[in-house]
Amino acid sequence: MKNSILFKSCGIFVATLLLAACGQEQGSTKKVEATAKNGVEKKTKDVLKVGFVYVGPTGDAGWTYAHDNGRKYLEEQLGDAVETTYVESVAEGADSERVINQLAKSGNKLIFTTSFGYMNPTLKVAKKYPGTAFEHASGYKQSENVGTYFDRAYEGRYLTGIVAGKMTKTNVIGYVGSFPIPEVIRGINAFTRGAQSVNPDIKVKVVWVSTWYDPGKEREAAETMILQGADVITQHTDSPGPINAAESKGVYAIGYNSDMSLYGKKSHLTATIHNWGPVYTAKAQAVIDGTWKAEDIWPGIAQGVVDLAPFNADIPKEVQDYVLAQKQAIADGSLHPFAGPVVNQAGETVVAAGTTMSDGDLLSFSWYVKGVEGELPK
Repeated sequence: MKNSILFKSCGIFVATLLLAACGQEQGSTKKVEATAKNGVEKKTKDVLKVGFVYVGPTGDAGWTYAHDNGRKYLEEQLGDAVETTYVESVAEGADSERVINQLAKSGNKLIFTTSFGYMNPTLKVAKKYPGTAFEHASGYKQSENVGTYFDRAYEGRYLTGIVAGKMTKTNVIGYVGSFPIPEVIRGINAFTRGAQSVNPDIKVKVVWVSTWYDPGKEREAAETMILQGADVITQHTDSPGPINAAESKGVYAIGYNSDMSLYGKKSHLTATIHNWGPVYTAKAQAVIDGTWKAEDIWPGIAQGVVDLAPFNADIPKEVQDYVLAQKQAIADGSLHPFAGPVVNQAGETVVAAGTTMSDGDLLSFSWYVKGVEGELPK
């Protein structure tokens, strides 16, 4: 995720305990005996050991939960061909380097590091283990054995913005932000453009909580914006805290990372969700086949990696149908959430009509589009 070099609080002590509990052995694979039907002939096959490093707990209902679902999908798809290990709640920085190194040392030949702050530690460890493939989520640096991946979550953000724009009565939407970095700003802007495409009177308020995962702070931020008139709340944080706030205050909410409707049966309208499973399966299969290569990939709705959670029954059918039509348009390339004209907060046209914002510009967002209130923190 996480396009931030900011650290999350977590002790390496916990990570070390978890690694020890996994009982990892050194070596790239383990040999598993397979017995033929006649019970006589035996052969061995290699099992690919795959390690995952998570920035939050697997029970966060958000970012890490979605990645762990992807890990489970990988196991379901490749079965006995893989053996997976994960370490959760690993702080970005020195702690992550130690955990990544231990996973490599323990024989994992494919390692996914799932937060932006793991980028440099991943590269550092990869130099020591040239025979291991590393995949880093949301980073921009590659090497001979380090690839990068992310998804076009902004496509889902645009669609959920349409839902918010259609469902609000006050025309005020609250957005709980983690850190003011390109990934998060991109999502805020895509959401706002989606909302304004159906309701030009929309205003989006943002409260920054300076954390990826803190249920209390996230809920408090949502409640603050509800007091300011927001009747739809969304988020770029990892806990269901904002959904809980919306449910208790009788307003709507839009989740992120996964389907969070369990935490707001009345309030939860839908969510932008990450389907990491196909990415993890393809990368593991490539290692098994000997075709893996270091590359940067950025799949989205068209590839099934970004999707929407089921719609709340409160959303009128005509709105649901319209959102699904826009989703199809994004998938077939006839709609881009940042097709011009794109106007910034000051009213200046940044992307002209007839053109589309480049991937490079999307990846370096540092300004708000028209409709977002307030200033970006410095």
